[in-house]
Amino acid sequence: MAKLFTEGKLKDLTLKNRIVMAPMCMYSSDDDGFVKDFHSVHYGARALGGTGLVILEATAVEKRGRISGEDLGIWSDAHIEPLADLVDLIHQSGAKAGIQLGHAGRKCAVTSETIISSSNEAFSEDYQKPEKMNQETIQQVIKAFGEGARRSEEAGFDTIEIHGAHGYLINQFLSPLSNLREDEYGGRLENRAFFLKEVMEEIHRHWPSNKPVILRVSAEDYKEEGNHPEDLAKMINQVKDLGLDLINVSSGGAVPAKITPYPGYQLQFAEKIKEITKLPVMAGGLITRGEMAEEALQNHRADYIFLGRELLRNPHWPHEAAKVLGVDIEAAKQYDRAYR
Repeated sequence: MAKLFTEGKLKDLTLKNRIVMAPMCMYSSDDDGFVKDFHSVHYGARALGGTGLVILEATAVEKRGRISGEDLGIWSDAHIEPLADLVDLIHQSGAKAGIQLGHAGRKCAVTSETIISSSNEAFSEDYQKPEKMNQETIQQVIKAFGEGARRSEEAGFDTIEIHGAHGYLINQFLSPLSNLREDEYGGRLENRAFFLKEVMEEIHRHWPSNKPVILRVSAEDYKEEGNHPEDLAKMINQVKDLGLDLINVSSGGAVPAKITPYPGYQLQFAEKIKEITKLPVMAGGLITRGEMAEEALQNHRADYIFLGRELLRNPHWPHEAAKVLGVDIEAAKQYDRAYR
């Protein structure tokens, strides 16, 4: 049996395979952050296509924490019911449902918002200059992540992912390229992880202990003076006892940088994080073929495989991978005739 199609177990959550739909911004909501028909079609299609876990796009815990004016939101109890309907649809379509809780920080492109960050440096000339967060705003955001976790539980999500990657707010604290603070939240590596630690502590006050928590990180900043996989592994080791079950290993985004992607280019980072932290990892990065995914799992470079653009192109990728790997998997009854 190909390992890609074996069950995965994270606390009380059982996944039917090791294929995960990565969070990808769809920019298809509105200023109020509500689920639209598009989201039902989009996520439902990937669940019907055989993906084991579908993780929703970055969903803002604060309105000022949106990446764009069309992001999904979870900053209000009014968001719970439509998100719950989407969870039900994903479940009915054969997959488990996750949500990525995020805050854009200085990478919020909504010009009507007063944006915040670890420091007061803009991401680039295309972005506003943020306000440096003080203790009051830090506590506001920490509480917002906790409320986001509570609402996620009430909506019925099977897992949550903390967005600590791609240059968004948590990553802005983690990276020395964007964190220029001189207080307990800045400077040495241990201090830069302190904001993440407090966010995780608050989340676990609201999220059931039997449900898994995923952390997405940028393991490489692509700048010599930035973070590298060994740095992220040390930060993860600092907080993993607070209840981390899986690390989603990505890269880049802290500052503008030249990245040259190639098939499987992030697998090396996942392998290093796994080796140092001893935690399960989810890996990806231009993985397009079932053989590539299987190699990473069989060689213990990763425990789960995330797919992004490939699932955008082909919602039924799991079935194509199964055919290549010689595995017979069950299709949704509406599509069964396609695989006979």
